[in-house]
Amino acid sequence: MRYFLRRLGFFLVTLWAAVTLNFLIPRLQPGDPAEAIVSRLAGQSQAVDPAQVEAVRKMLGTPDGNLLQQYGDYLSAVVAGDFGVSYTYFPYTVTHMIGQGLLWTVILVGVTQVVSFAVGTLLGAWAAYRRNSRVDSVITLGSTFVGTLPFFWLALLLIYVFAIGLKWFPEGGGYGGGSNPGWNWLFISDAFQHSVLPAMALLIVGPIGSIMGMRNNMVQTLGEDYARLARAKGLSRRRIALTYGARIAILPNVTGFAMALGGLLGGTLLVETIFNYPGLGRMMLEAVSSHDYPLMQALFLYITIGTLLANVLADMLYGVLDPRVRREEAV
Repeated sequence: MRYFLRRLGFFLVTLWAAVTLNFLIPRLQPGDPAEAIVSRLAGQSQAVDPAQVEAVRKMLGTPDGNLLQQYGDYLSAVVAGDFGVSYTYFPYTVTHMIGQGLLWTVILVGVTQVVSFAVGTLLGAWAAYRRNSRVDSVITLGSTFVGTLPFFWLALLLIYVFAIGLKWFPEGGGYGGGSNPGWNWLFISDAFQHSVLPAMALLIVGPIGSIMGMRNNMVQTLGEDYARLARAKGLSRRRIALTYGARIAILPNVTGFAMALGGLLGGTLLVETIFNYPGLGRMMLEAVSSHDYPLMQALFLYITIGTLLANVLADMLYGVLDPRVRREEAV
């Protein structure tokens, strides 16, 4: 119990520090969002009217007052779940815009992360079980080769082959102009077709870390004294691999998987940009380029909370899968 309470305490302290940094970092960045909006509307060659900037600043509700007062207002707003109005997508609220992109990101990145973890862990365990064999060579060398390829090149290659060449899938976007968003078969099938190429790009490189991590950890684990003792007792090779090797070797992979799921709310910036996919990653890029502080803060906060929650859940799972962790903590 002490182990779990300590992990929960670390989570709360880290969360407070992350929320505070999330408040400070956007305000330390150079530039004025109201001035950026006026400049974009007036054009690059036109002078910025200070009166227009002040009017836009009041319209957006840009925070004023000293930094300590802003910090108190920010904490109150975070607790209430009120992140204000988006500067980029005015007059829509930040919560509305995040809700628009959240489902796209969760479906695309969430499904591919789960599949990548499962496939990578299984292939890594198989390679370790058949180490120094042809299966091991094919899996490890193939993963290493794919890992050296630039991701954007793989994404563009998929577009060129399957969208431009074969015309099997659309080049990008979340859905076509002929379907209206909603829970109907026409829109769902259209959105599925648009998500195939981004999902393929993620699934090509996604399992590599799990494959190599699981394979190396399991090979090392099978060389430990308790694994040799199990072989001396006459246990089967398969039972040793699953009970003694895979159970311990999977722990670092669980942490990596939890961290990946925690960063799920951040989307995949490169994928969503290349495929023009309407997820949270592309929304974050637009928020940063437009100095959209409310949207930036909300997205960063969601990512931080998701990562911290995933991390503490991974620690809890560590304590369940490996009781030695709890004993070491008690000591």
